[in-house]
Amino acid sequence: MATLHIEHPITDFETWAAAFNRFADARQAAGVRAQRVQRPIDDPRYLVIQLEFDDVAAAEAFRRFLHDVVWATSDNAPALAGAPKATILEPVSP
Repeated sequence: MATLHIEHPITDFETWAAAFNRFADARQAAGVRAQRVQRPIDDPRYLVIQLEFDDVAAAEAFRRFLHDVVWATSDNAPALAGAPKATILEPVSP
């Protein structure tokens, strides 16, 4: 299991959500098993997205897709207000 953890500022949630939803098929094809979108209670223009994958390789491939296709143009990411931070996480036992 691997999580692609993404954080970034946005200009408008509705615009961002419409763009996010346009890539639903791409997420499914990439192997996203679960997704969570959250925002801080004191900052409605900042998002935290977590996408769950079966393995690190799938998460890395989707991170490249986001960087090369989605975040590369304002047409694909119209509400993006800053550089996204995308980190791949894997579970560990303490």
